[in-house]
Parts: sequence; C-alpha cells; structure tokens
Amino acid sequence: MQFYIKFLIMSRQSISLTEPNDDWLKNQVESKEYSSKSELINDLIRQARNQQVQVNWIQA
Repeated sequence: MQFYIKFLIMSRQSISLTEPNDDWLKNQVESKEYSSKSELINDLIRQARNQQVQVNWIQA
C-alpha cells in the first residue's frame, strides 16, 4: 500500500478585523467548531472560492 503525503505551503498574513468579527471567530474556535482562527479563515476562503467557481459556471 502506498501513502501519499500532501504538503501545503502556508503563507503567513497579518489582517485587521473589526471587533465583532474577531469576537465571532473566537466564539467559533471556543465552541470547538474549528481548532484555530486560521483554520476557520481558510475554510471561509475555500467556500468563497467554490461559490465563485459555481457563479462563473452559471454565467458561462
């Protein structure tokens, strides 16, 4: 059996959040929905990218 390991190169970014958005992110992590704010932000970006692919397909 062969195993494949996928390496992701992570880029560090610094972003500023409004207090309500930061509070929401903290609550998501505290509720164990996500293990970190970074994981949550990456998931939100993936969802937005997938939506954009669908919108582009519909528009085509």
